[in-house]
Amino acid sequence: MIYVGIEKMNVFGGTTYLDVIELAKHRKLDTTRFDNLLMKEKSVALHYEDPVTYGVNAAKPIMDSLTEVEKNKIELLITCTESGIDFGKSISTYIHQYLQLNNNCRLFEIKQACYSGTAGLQMAINFILSQTSPGAKALVIASDISRFTVAEGGNALTEDWSYAEPSSGAGAVAMLISETPHIFQIDIGANGYYGYEVMDTCRPIPDSEAGDVDLSLSSYLDCYENAFLEYKKRVADVDYKETFQYFAFHTPFGGMVKGAHRAMMRKMLKAKPQEIELDFQKRVVQGITYCQRVGNIMGATTYLSLASVIDNGDFSSPKRIGCFSYGSGCCSEFYSGVVTPEGQSCLRSFQIEKHLNDRYRLSMNEYEDLLKGSQEVKFGTRNVKLDLKLIEGAFASCKGKNRLVLEEIKEFHREYIWL
Repeated sequence: MIYVGIEKMNVFGGTTYLDVIELAKHRKLDTTRFDNLLMKEKSVALHYEDPVTYGVNAAKPIMDSLTEVEKNKIELLITCTESGIDFGKSISTYIHQYLQLNNNCRLFEIKQACYSGTAGLQMAINFILSQTSPGAKALVIASDISRFTVAEGGNALTEDWSYAEPSSGAGAVAMLISETPHIFQIDIGANGYYGYEVMDTCRPIPDSEAGDVDLSLSSYLDCYENAFLEYKKRVADVDYKETFQYFAFHTPFGGMVKGAHRAMMRKMLKAKPQEIELDFQKRVVQGITYCQRVGNIMGATTYLSLASVIDNGDFSSPKRIGCFSYGSGCCSEFYSGVVTPEGQSCLRSFQIEKHLNDRYRLSMNEYEDLLKGSQEVKFGTRNVKLDLKLIEGAFASCKGKNRLVLEEIKEFHREYIWL
């Protein structure tokens, strides 16, 4: 029997972050709502950070842990993003170069809103299961950033859409997929997927977002229920409470996850409020811990949640995690896998929490300066030389950490350097 899943995994949660309550007060938002939204911090992309640098910085520690023989077994590189930098050229080409991967490698990009990371993972899993190249490995990198601007005008935006700024983050998750799933062993064939056309959120122009918050919430809830029911049809003896010891959710914000779990506990188990709250603390809160500190990183968010569960859960014995991925527009999937004590130890070796603790905290003045400076690097920028010291403290915090940053764009070609 072939086993498959995540052999190694790492998260890059950016160089800087912002306190979301401080941002809410600065924007004169209703801060009483933030208790229910369950948000604390958001990673902020510096003007010299983009989906390429985030993806490379997430994957570099994984590459550094491999031997040359192991590295040369990577025959598939899939990048997953809705923050692409070109309509034709994918970010996988840059990432392939700066990770110094073998030239005998398929490399391409997937776009399907926040579902893209799961699309990449499932494609990689099936590549390994096909055994067309026995012993081969796949590298899946989900990388997304928000340079926050909103498309104005029309009726598609609601007043509540201003709450997207505090929840929109920046980050990347890199996953090495292979026949030796040390971190997360996939339950093969245990998948329920569900999707349809809906205009809940979108990026109608490259650097802006539009959406309908209420429609997005209802679509998320609908997809969670129906993806799980499809999973239940395909897998024998599934019970929402007993089958899964933990859950990892796509997490636009923690309150949305809490609402989805509450709805399922009511529908599947007729659970009362106290039981639901206890269950949320026992099986769900571990998965939103990192998401509360990074924000919604679109295609990478489900895997940020998965990493959070594995780092923060009790895996003194093997445990099964139910995973839910949702992408606006929409496509969704519920699937599962098992984590062992060794898997937790392997993930913790990448010190994700320490990385999040070491980020530079932006002041509101620095954040506003950064929003202005980030306008230099828009979709389609032809030529620009970046001032790496625009935010002096943030630049100083990067030095010596072997991080990739964007230095210049020359005739559309992006040129990066290591700090």
